[in-house]
Amino acid sequence: MNLKAGLFQNQQLKLQMTQQLSQAITILQYSTMELNAYLEAKQLENPLIQLEPPKQDPLHQREPYTNKRNAGSENTVDWYEYVSVPKRTLADALSVQLNLKSLTSVDKKVMEELIYSLDDNGYLRIEEESFLNKYSLEMDQLESYINRLQELEPAGIGARSLQECISLQLKRGFDVPPLVTMIVDNHFQAFAEKKWKAIAKILSVEMKDLQQAADFIRECNPRPGSKYSQQIAEYIIPELIVNVIDGHTVAVSLNDGTTVNVTYNEEYTDFLKHHGDKEVQSYLQEKEQDFQWLLQSLRQRKQTILKVGKMLAEKQKAFFLKGPYAIQPLTLKQVADEIDVHESTISRAVKGKYMQTPFGIFELKYFFTSAIKSVRLEDSEAASATTVKNELQKLIDDEDKKKPLSDQKIVNLLMDKGYDVSRRTIAKYRDQLGITSSTMRKRYE
Repeated sequence: MNLKAGLFQNQQLKLQMTQQLSQAITILQYSTMELNAYLEAKQLENPLIQLEPPKQDPLHQREPYTNKRNAGSENTVDWYEYVSVPKRTLADALSVQLNLKSLTSVDKKVMEELIYSLDDNGYLRIEEESFLNKYSLEMDQLESYINRLQELEPAGIGARSLQECISLQLKRGFDVPPLVTMIVDNHFQAFAEKKWKAIAKILSVEMKDLQQAADFIRECNPRPGSKYSQQIAEYIIPELIVNVIDGHTVAVSLNDGTTVNVTYNEEYTDFLKHHGDKEVQSYLQEKEQDFQWLLQSLRQRKQTILKVGKMLAEKQKAFFLKGPYAIQPLTLKQVADEIDVHESTISRAVKGKYMQTPFGIFELKYFFTSAIKSVRLEDSEAASATTVKNELQKLIDDEDKKKPLSDQKIVNLLMDKGYDVSRRTIAKYRDQLGITSSTMRKRYE
């Protein structure tokens, strides 16, 4: 076999990711609020882009609410009153309390760092060895500082574990049953894992006593700092609106006016046409091309989302006519094949996008759900995973909490209703719905 060095031509076909394509993909996957923020950022880098507010203010698309008790008066509610205002942070609340105490400058510095080492739930997250070295402290001194932190409000702040958090709250409580304190101090892990029979034997108590203790412990707050976590109010703005006409026709339309409007900044027209500086002309021509690409990407985004919406109206017609219980199995690939685009395009198109329906507002990805095979021979259509989850939730809600349903029992009950599901599937759906096992759901009373 002879190998010779040389120059050879090889023809290849490659898909190159252009700047325009990249921008179109990015814009498609943005939610309404993310898109508005993106456009505002683009305006800062391109002087030809001019933004105008949405045609409609999402907060005022509805008629002002009139107080029914004062009908006929001008007593209306401004919807802006329902916009949440930023709350003070946990660090702010603790610092105010700290300022009321007599502390040396060193004490204050250590305490402030401890405060800013709390996570959003109020738990202390420090690397002790590093903290000791930084402030030249002994372990007992650090514990003293942590104890001071844990004396602040709310109770439970500064804990390093859930057990310590609960214990701190119990110490400030009134009429705490001795059994509760004993369980939290000495048997917390086993109690949390619901190994109650062993605990009942050790403590010589009945199971109903442990149930009462559990109910008492549940009154404690496992995340004492969470109420101070700042949350930015984000309004869900549906991009698609579904209307049912004459009880059988499902119509889908874009919700115009949800995003800011992009227009051309006319002030630069003369610059572009008559400015003598070639560098300025080249710069503005580049920005004009960028402006045109942006408009094209926005048009493509609207077209794609509307296509997806219309396909959902066709494939999930039963949902829009009857309600969530009638949702049908549907995959991204099915819709992608129908409108002749790649599956990833559909994935981006439904991400963070919402649809207003007669039954409420739903995220588009809600309408994509896997199929569950029916065990009834006369049923030609499969049930959706969402339908099975709804049935599962109903069974759990209606169960006898003293004898909760096992996963196998749930499988049997669903089989009776015509759903062919495995025990593993039920366990997975329970986890997705935040439902614990039958052992953890059982009550002793």
